[in-house]
Amino acid sequence: MSFGKRPELTAPPEFFYNEDEAKKYSQNSRMMEIQGEMSERAIELLELPEDESCMILDLGCGSGLSGTALDEAGHMWVGLDISEAMLHVARDREVEGDVILGDMGEGLPFRAGAFDGAISISALQWLCNADKTCHKPAKRLYTFFTSLYAALNTGSRAVFQFYPSDQGQTDLIMGQAKKAGFNGGLVIDFPESSKAKKYYLVLMVGGMCNPILPKSLSTTSNNTISYSDRNSGHGRERKDHRRDVKGLKEWVHEKKERRRRQGKETRADTKYTGRKRSGRF
Repeated sequence: MSFGKRPELTAPPEFFYNEDEAKKYSQNSRMMEIQGEMSERAIELLELPEDESCMILDLGCGSGLSGTALDEAGHMWVGLDISEAMLHVARDREVEGDVILGDMGEGLPFRAGAFDGAISISALQWLCNADKTCHKPAKRLYTFFTSLYAALNTGSRAVFQFYPSDQGQTDLIMGQAKKAGFNGGLVIDFPESSKAKKYYLVLMVGGMCNPILPKSLSTTSNNTISYSDRNSGHGRERKDHRRDVKGLKEWVHEKKERRRRQGKETRADTKYTGRKRSGRF
C-alpha cells in the first residue's frame, strides 16, 4: 500500500471506485499482480479440502481479480461489491463467477450455509468509516459478520486481507467478528518488512475457542519464503493448489457448458480455453 492518503479517507467506496479507478484493475499490471498474490494467499489460508471444488464467497470482488485466483484453484464463486464501475469491468472480462451489487454493511443476501468459505481483498477496512450520518461502524460490522456467519457452513473459514489504520481499528473489527460468533485471529505475513507486511484476519465457524492459526510467512536469510515454525526451525513449502492442466481444461469446459445450459452468454471455446492465464486479461 502506498504512503499517500488512504483511499477510504478520500471518498465512499461507491464513488472512489469510479470508471477511471476501475480501469486500473484491468490495465495496471503491477496492481493486478499484487491483487493476485494476496488472493492466492487468502485462498491458501482457507485450508480447503484438496481436490474438491468448493463454493466461495468473494467479498468486495471488484473487477474479479480475486475470482480469477479462485478459478485457477478450481473453485466456484459468487462475488459482491458496492461499486457498479468495478462490476462493469468484471462483466467485461467475462469472469466465471456471478457478481452482485451490494453493501456489505447492510448484511448479505444469501441463504444459510450457502458457502464453503469466503475471501476478501482490501475491502474490510471500508466498513470502519461513517460515510453517511446513519452509518455506525460497529453496527455495520456486526450486521456484516452476523450475516456472513449465517451464510457459511459449519467448519468453514473466512479470510480477509485488509489494511488497518491502527490497533484500535483492528480491535473494533475483531471484537465485532467475535460478537457475531466467529473464532480466529490475525495472521501477519512479513512482519519485519514495512512494504511487504500484510494483515489477514482468519475467521472460523465453529471449532475451538482458541484455534491454532496458520503460520505466517517470513523472509529467511537466503530470501526464500517459508512458513515460520518456532518448534522445528524448518519451513514448509507452499502447496500449489492449482489443478493440473488437463484437469483445469476439463473443469473450464464443464463450467462453460453449464452456463450455456442456463442460457447465460458464454464466450466460444478456442484453443486457449482452459490454459493457465498470464498476467494480462
